[in-house]
Amino acid sequence: MDKLKEKFKSVRIKLFLTLCIVVTIIVLFLVIINNVVLESFYMYSKTKTIKEAYITINDYYNNLESGTEINEELDEALKRIAIKNDFDILIEDGKSITIFSSDQSFQSAIQKINEIMNQNLKNPEKNRVIFSDAKMKITRLIDEKNAINYILLTATLDNGYLLYIRIPIASIQESVKISNNLLLLIGGISILIAGILASFISRKFTEPISELNDIAKKMSKLDFSKKYRIKDTDDEINTLGKSINTMSDKLEGTIKQLRATNLELEKDIEEKSQIDEMRKQFISDVSHELKTPIALIQGYAEGLVENVNSDEESRRFYAEVILDESNKMDMLVKQLLELMKLEYGKRDFDNKEFDIVELINEVIRKCKLMLEDKNIQIEFAVNTPVYVVADSFYIDQVVTNYFTNAIKHVKNINGKNLIKIDVKQNLQNGKIRISIFNTGDNIEEEDIQRIWKRFYKIDSSRNRADGGTGIGLALVKAIMNNYNNDFGVINHEDGVEFYFEL
Repeated sequence: MDKLKEKFKSVRIKLFLTLCIVVTIIVLFLVIINNVVLESFYMYSKTKTIKEAYITINDYYNNLESGTEINEELDEALKRIAIKNDFDILIEDGKSITIFSSDQSFQSAIQKINEIMNQNLKNPEKNRVIFSDAKMKITRLIDEKNAINYILLTATLDNGYLLYIRIPIASIQESVKISNNLLLLIGGISILIAGILASFISRKFTEPISELNDIAKKMSKLDFSKKYRIKDTDDEINTLGKSINTMSDKLEGTIKQLRATNLELEKDIEEKSQIDEMRKQFISDVSHELKTPIALIQGYAEGLVENVNSDEESRRFYAEVILDESNKMDMLVKQLLELMKLEYGKRDFDNKEFDIVELINEVIRKCKLMLEDKNIQIEFAVNTPVYVVADSFYIDQVVTNYFTNAIKHVKNINGKNLIKIDVKQNLQNGKIRISIFNTGDNIEEEDIQRIWKRFYKIDSSRNRADGGTGIGLALVKAIMNNYNNDFGVINHEDGVEFYFEL
């Protein structure tokens, strides 16, 4: 039911029904006019014809009286008038002697007609005078007995003859009926044709409107993909289509600009939020990690002030502790700042091609004293250059953190302290993998994910000299995440392997 109502609301159906109703009204109007006007017009036309016939016949007899001998020609002329106009003519002289009669029945019926007229004097509706003057009288006569209606002219010619002209009018009523039937037939055909034309015309007019409606609906849903197909015509609908296309383009551009502005605003808000979060985290981390070195510096400084130990060697030891803790604090703050920038994407990388093998050898060289101090054996069998594209400064930090961690945690297994470095090339993802293995204890499963967090230390009992800051592996994670490269740790039977990819 709702769909049916929706259909009747459409412009196409309304246009179709309007055209059909207009055609129906026109046909009904013609039928009404035919009934009301046709008979009156017919009476007017026949009255005019009778008058013209009177004048013509009167002229004929006037010419005859002037001496023109045309009796036979006059009879022929009168017959032609009767036949042409489909009426009966009767002419009598003043003594009721017939001069001319177009129909013998009319000649014999004239007396009865006069009787009917006399009978109808009491009822003017049956004997209605249409026209009357000094010379002629035109009457509409109803003969109920014979069921015939006439128009009867009675007139006196200039020569004194009496002229009777009779026109039966029953045919006009039949004509009206036939005309009405014809109009109804034509009306039915017209409505059928109009319906077909209305369907075609309404479709032609409503299709572009429906297309515009679909476009408007899509625009309301912020979908500007559909455009109106511009026609060759220059009508109002085509102009409207151009305007909608223009509006669609402008709205699309405006919305894109608003979205871009909104994204920038969201980015700025997110960046501000990240900066606030980074600031809070930085303050929290610094305040947490600086408690111990500050306490140590404070304690040893008070000892120097109070001269707890008066000898030069003790004072030097106190000063060295204060300096060492100050250096550790400085390094811790710098590493924290660097880690924050890496984690929040605030560091730009200077990516260039370099030899990773050369970088690894340089790290080994810098740690030579530590290796000799712990009697560590190094295995690094790669001798040919392996070129990668990255920021060599940060990759140096990754390798150094892995390598120094290996040095700190290496243990004697099978009679040797071993650190093994390997570079695997031609991986399936098109990258290389650098791995650093050291003999020693495995990392517990619950600690494998925790070691990448800042300040997390597996061995909390180690002294501060060897313990580090606990930020090294967090830096590795941040650097690798920025490059979107894989990294991790693998426990082996005799040790631990840390790796990363480039």
